[in-house]
Amino acid sequence: MDDARTADPRTRTEADWREILSPEEYHVLREAGTERPFSGEYETETAEGAYACRACGAELFRSEAKFDAHCGWPSFFAPLAEDRVRYLKDTSMGVERIEVRCASCDSHMGHVFGGEGFPTPTDLRYCINSISLRLVADAGQPERAGDQDGTAEA
Repeated sequence: MDDARTADPRTRTEADWREILSPEEYHVLREAGTERPFSGEYETETAEGAYACRACGAELFRSEAKFDAHCGWPSFFAPLAEDRVRYLKDTSMGVERIEVRCASCDSHMGHVFGGEGFPTPTDLRYCINSISLRLVADAGQPERAGDQDGTAEA
């Protein structure tokens, strides 16, 4: 049987995820938790590159779509491609929101909001937890601590 870290993310059990992810990562990615605002490592990040799912490595967003929404979490106006994410209706906070999940491993990323008036091409704000992401810097960009071996802390 494959090691939990190399297994197809769609076949991983919750026990596999608990082995792979830190308790904080597990809470957000697998239990749809939320990190505290203004606490994540990518909220104000400006390096160019791809933002990948921290759980499975699928590239979900590009830095070119990132903007500063001053909301406390990294914000993007569009995913890398629509087939990279999936959307779920979320009424857990007493209002209807749209949850964003990784299409490859079904991990929770955050939520998407529209009609807020941001001057972006889509008028959407993908409000994503830093702990759900890992920045894969473009060539020529400085490496972040832990990025090369996958152990960057969030």
